[in-house]
Amino acid sequence: MAQRINQAYAMFENCQLCPRKCGVNRLKGEKGFCRAPVKPVIFSYHPHFGEEMSVVGEKGSGTIFFSNCNLRCVFCQNWPIAHEGKGKEVQDEDLADMMLHLQKMGCHNINLVTPTHVMPNILNATRIALNKGLHLPLFYNTSGYERLEILKILDGIVDIYKPDMKYMDADKAAKYSAGASDYPEVTKKAILEMHRQVGVHKLDEQGIAIRGLMIRHLVMPNRVAGTEKFVKWVAEALPKSTYVNIMAQYRVEYKAFDYPEISRGITAQEFLEAMGWAEKYGLTNLDPQSVATRNLYRHRGSN
Repeated sequence: MAQRINQAYAMFENCQLCPRKCGVNRLKGEKGFCRAPVKPVIFSYHPHFGEEMSVVGEKGSGTIFFSNCNLRCVFCQNWPIAHEGKGKEVQDEDLADMMLHLQKMGCHNINLVTPTHVMPNILNATRIALNKGLHLPLFYNTSGYERLEILKILDGIVDIYKPDMKYMDADKAAKYSAGASDYPEVTKKAILEMHRQVGVHKLDEQGIAIRGLMIRHLVMPNRVAGTEKFVKWVAEALPKSTYVNIMAQYRVEYKAFDYPEISRGITAQEFLEAMGWAEKYGLTNLDPQSVATRNLYRHRGSN
C-alpha cells in the first residue's frame, strides 16, 4: 500500500488523476479544472441516511463529502460544494481521524463522495486509519468519470464502488458536463473495471452491503440521459444481477434553468418508461426504493 501511495502522490506533480489530464503541479499550488488544492477539502462528514438502503442500514453510511469536482454538471445539486469548493482544507491525518470517528459512531461503511481528485489523500488516510483500527468497508462514491490507471491503484483497497452513469451520448455529456464528450466511453470502461475488482453487490446477514458494484442512473427530462441505451448496455456488458438504481430525483438546480430541455422535473410517465426498459432488458437487481416508486406511480395511474 505504501508503494501505491507514493505512486499516487507523484501524480500531484503533473496531475492526471482524472480523464481531463490537466497536468498542473498541485504540489506547487497550481489548480486544474477541478480547482482542488493538494490537501483534501472537506465540506462535512457525518452518518448519512440518503443513500441506498443496503449502505445506510440502521446507523447510516459514514459519509465524507469532498469539495470540488472534475465533472461540473450544469444541473449539479451540490453546486456550492462541487463548483464553488466550499469546505475546509485538512491534513491526511485529519481525514483518517474522521474515518475512525464515523466508525466509532456505528456507521456501516466509509462513504467517500466525489473522491476522484483526492484519491492519493484517501489512500494515505486509509493506511493511517487501518493502523489505528479501521475495519469498515471503503465505499467509493463517484461520478464515474475515472481513469482505468487510477482505478487499478485502488484494486483490493476499495470494497464498494458506486459510480453514476449520467449519459450515454457524447454530445449530451459535453453540453451538460463542461465538455466531457468522452464521459460515456470512459465511464463504461471504468464500470467494467470496478466490476472486475469487486463483483456484484454482496450483503451480510443483516442486509448491509459489504462489497460489490452499485450503479446509479438519474432519469432526466426528454430522455436526455439515454436510459434505454444505459439499461441495454448493463444487460449486455455485466451480469443482469448488477445492482442498478434508476433514480427519479432529478430536480432543476444550478444552471439547469438555462437549458430548456432540462429546465423541468421528470414526469411519472418518464420514470415508468425508464423502469419499463430495465424490465424489458432483464435487469434483476433494481434498487428497492426505485421499484417502490414505480409501483406507487402505477397505482396512482390505475386510480
